Amino acid sequence: MLFALGTPVAFAALVVSFLCGLMLRAVAIRFTARTVGLADRGDLMAPNLRRDIDPFGAVAAAIGGMGWGKQLTVDDVPRWRGRGRAAAVFAAGPVACILAGELVLAGFALSTPDASLLRYLTVGAVLHGIGETWTQQILLSLGGGLLAFGLLALIPIPPLDGFGILYYALRRPGHGMQWMRLWFEHKNIGVVLLIVFSLIPTGYPILLSILDILGNLFLRVWG
Repeated sequence: MLFALGTPVAFAALVVSFLCGLMLRAVAIRFTARTVGLADRGDLMAPNLRRDIDPFGAVAAAIGGMGWGKQLTVDDVPRWRGRGRAAAVFAAGPVACILAGELVLAGFALSTPDASLLRYLTVGAVLHGIGETWTQQILLSLGGGLLAFGLLALIPIPPLDGFGILYYALRRPGHGMQWMRLWFEHKNIGVVLLIVFSLIPTGYPILLSILDILGNLFLRVWG
């Protein structure tokens, strides 16, 4: 997000998109867990930034363009009612953020005379702050930020939600998955790699290149 400091309106919208992503993810996860019977009816669904923010995810958002929320581990989601229900809990947050981002980008396409601009943009470009008017900057940054938040969460390594989806997609997670849990989750190698990818190279981090690959189709669908 610091890349967008040259366009203050876009920078503010990107900060809001990250906070909205955190809250939307939290609500989607809790709502889905309750719906599929993996959480008690009395559990609170309201988001709480103190509980749902990950300090390292916030750092990655600042230096690399986008970050992640508090880790949800496979130990937090029981599989006794089926692997599909457990995987749905992990998928709920990323999917909700991607859909929300697409809706905002649809608003941009409808409010802009030349929506073909979206055909030539990348997620990384949006996270650098772009747009000719304040309205364009707000809609692009908010929509692109939510999209980036959801896409990043789908990468299948701890501490991201994608690992939970992958873990429960397997009938019997083997030694490789347990190895990933040991090193990437318990020894925080996953966090270290994500922070490194947010920094290197400094001009256009690897993390943004990954988001570009994942997000091109989603970003250009309204172009």
